[in-house]
Amino acid sequence: MIECRASCPLSGQKLRLGLIAQRRENTIDQIFMDAPRTLRHMDAVLERRAMLDQNHIAPLAKYVEALRKKSPELEFQDFDPLDGGTGADMLFLLEKPGPMTSPTGKRQGSGFISRNNDDPTAEAVFNFMQQANIDRSRVVLWNVIPGWNKKIKTTTDEIRRGIEELGNLMPLLPHVRIVVLVGKKAQRAAPFMSEFAVDIAMSAHPSPKVRSIYPKVWNAIPDQWRDAGSL
Repeated sequence: MIECRASCPLSGQKLRLGLIAQRRENTIDQIFMDAPRTLRHMDAVLERRAMLDQNHIAPLAKYVEALRKKSPELEFQDFDPLDGGTGADMLFLLEKPGPMTSPTGKRQGSGFISRNNDDPTAEAVFNFMQQANIDRSRVVLWNVIPGWNKKIKTTTDEIRRGIEELGNLMPLLPHVRIVVLVGKKAQRAAPFMSEFAVDIAMSAHPSPKVRSIYPKVWNAIPDQWRDAGSL
């Protein structure tokens, strides 16, 4: 039998294989941990899809399926099952799904409205939620305009129809008592949302554009969300 020391080629090969295995394990941990941009990994997307039948998210998944049948010309992405779903007490309404929510774009997105999406706005949402000390079990994320039509630009009619559609969503969120309207377009829903028994808070939109043009406004968002969480 050959005794291998550190300089033995066989020992070196075992060491290399061990390092490769460790890197693979680290990559898997990164995919499934709750961190910004993890939904760039298809394994993480598939895991999230497998959770759509869980009790807290299944009614919202059925709601999205109904939207798809009603407006097949649009893409409707799923609610994130890692969020609070029907048990959430805070609804964060942003403006419109972006291209990285879409699984059919040039860069394949996740198919979820999620803080874990692979784009800078989602990353900012993730970080701001942590800075605001808002547990994600309290939160459900959605958009005033729920459908993606492959255009970032919005129209008045889209916003009007999206606000009306909120009337079908709110009964599925019986525990929501705080609605945060994120961005000027989302804030047009304030009169409609005031008809529900909720507190309404507002903030700027955490987009790269707002960060570039209005950095003080952008930096104020975490404090505004923290205040909303204390209502």
